[in-house]
Amino acid sequence: MTFRPADSKREEFRKYLEKSGVLDTLTKVLVGLYEEPEKPSNALDFLKLHIGNTGPQTADVEALRLEVTELRQKVEQLTEENAELRAKLPPESQDADEPTES
Repeated sequence: MTFRPADSKREEFRKYLEKSGVLDTLTKVLVGLYEEPEKPSNALDFLKLHIGNTGPQTADVEALRLEVTELRQKVEQLTEENAELRAKLPPESQDADEPTES
């Protein structure tokens, strides 16, 4: 087991926080709190609220993209089905189904 001076451990931890973006995030949130014209009554709640709001989570974005793709395919399928069914209608009933222009 190797023992390192406390300063070395602190420096290593500081580099870890900097590399992982924690220092930047904390700095931005604290600056936001500082620049807040009306300081919130509970600064800790402000920090909790703003630290977690860095944007949508990757998994959420992927799930939404997948849903959009599936819904677009469904719209295309239903549009084709609608066109096929309209083609099967007798010509005189197609005229009645068409919207009239005002």
